[in-house]
Amino acid sequence: MKDNRKSLDTNSSAENVEQHLQELEKADYERLYYSQEQTFSADELANTINERRLNELMAQSDEFLRGLNSEIEDFDE
Repeated sequence: MKDNRKSLDTNSSAENVEQHLQELEKADYERLYYSQEQTFSADELANTINERRLNELMAQSDEFLRGLNSEIEDFDE
């Protein structure tokens, strides 16, 4: 029984090493991928950004912050 147990432990260790190496490869790939981010020209950004939607989101965030600010003031009282 000890021999079977030892071989199972060896397989488990080998699997753990293999899994760890795969995770390192993935991390290296992600680091390489994100380090190659491209910069966009002003024209490319203008074509990509939905200005109407951006303005809507900014207005919503301003409204949210105003509401949050009034809630904080009420809490202090």
